[in-house]
Amino acid sequence: MGSMMEIALEPWARRVREKADLPVRLCWGQTGGQSLALGDFAEPRVEVRVRDPSAWRLLLNPRLDTLGEAYVEGLIDVDGRLDDILEMAHRLAEAGATDEEGLLARLQRQFAHTRDSDSQAIQYHYDVSNDFYAEWLDPAMVYSCAYFENGNEGLAEAQQKKIDHILTKIRLQPGQRLLDIGCGWGALVLRAAERFGARCVGITLSRNQHELACERVRQAGLQDRIEIRLQDYRDVTDGPFDRITSVGMFEHVGLDLLPAYFRRMRELLAPEGWAMNHGITSTDAQDGETRKGGGSFIERYVFPRGELPHIGTVLRTMQEGGLESFDVENLRRHYARTLGLWSEAFEARAERIRCLVDEKRWRIWRVYLAGSAWAFDHDEIALFQVLCRPADRRSSELPWSRRWIYP
Repeated sequence: MGSMMEIALEPWARRVREKADLPVRLCWGQTGGQSLALGDFAEPRVEVRVRDPSAWRLLLNPRLDTLGEAYVEGLIDVDGRLDDILEMAHRLAEAGATDEEGLLARLQRQFAHTRDSDSQAIQYHYDVSNDFYAEWLDPAMVYSCAYFENGNEGLAEAQQKKIDHILTKIRLQPGQRLLDIGCGWGALVLRAAERFGARCVGITLSRNQHELACERVRQAGLQDRIEIRLQDYRDVTDGPFDRITSVGMFEHVGLDLLPAYFRRMRELLAPEGWAMNHGITSTDAQDGETRKGGGSFIERYVFPRGELPHIGTVLRTMQEGGLESFDVENLRRHYARTLGLWSEAFEARAERIRCLVDEKRWRIWRVYLAGSAWAFDHDEIALFQVLCRPADRRSSELPWSRRWIYP
């Protein structure tokens, strides 16, 4: 006869098996000697060990949010191949998802965005330490979707190609003034000044990024062409700029502020200027998340106050802000590969990274990188580059084709 816990869990486990039949074993007890199968299998592909009784509250409501919370809080340990763990988590979340839960998640993800709250959110994510990010990013420390032009590039080459792809799209010319909103550790403005001869201003809210980006500008001897500022985009007053780029930043803006964000970009852009917005989008047309969840976990542990719009919302709010979209490119599969390479590097350097952060932070980033790669690969989220210009310009001024982008 099974234990009292096993008997109590069996109706829930039966419902899961009817929907998913998972090769997963749950184990609990002081020695892990009690267990329950969630499918018909000879050997489990994934074993979940319950370390704290409070984990049951999260496991019995199997969304990606609750499963992720149980893992990063150390309430459970999970054994198995990382790919198998991710697959089982998604299948378990699908078995437990309801329309009401998805609706609740959408209703909860609306935040007020002030300068102080946005600055705190950015510093929480990016100011872990520069050494931490250097362990699993490319040498230039580009923390955004790479561009695999041929599909076989290494990460460093693909990141440089991404930057060149953006700077080519905006038709950057020598001597032009470029504003990079969310400049990170400075890779884009360094490339824009060195290869394209631009005069650049890069802004960030991360103190760590600001410090290292300034040092890299000094090392490159480009202080006369690049200025790095610790500044909010709403506080930039020295426009106009011939070109504006925003790479992996607008996810922090907030859904309600997108029209104002694009309007500010339009105000800072010269009448003949071009701008590029490169950012993550939701594949939910209602600007929500998938029924399997995940958004609340990301908001709580990874990107506080982050909100993802659908590409339709991006284009609409861009027009409301006075910008005309000219070219729209979906780089979803490129980000799936980028995140996959980041995750591989993170796993390969796991012990070194564990020395740089506490166990909880290590678990957060481990599940975040691998889970995000899965999400992009399975069309749960996407990445769009949108090339735009002031909306009130004559159409005769536009190029006739995309040959300057894709020769």
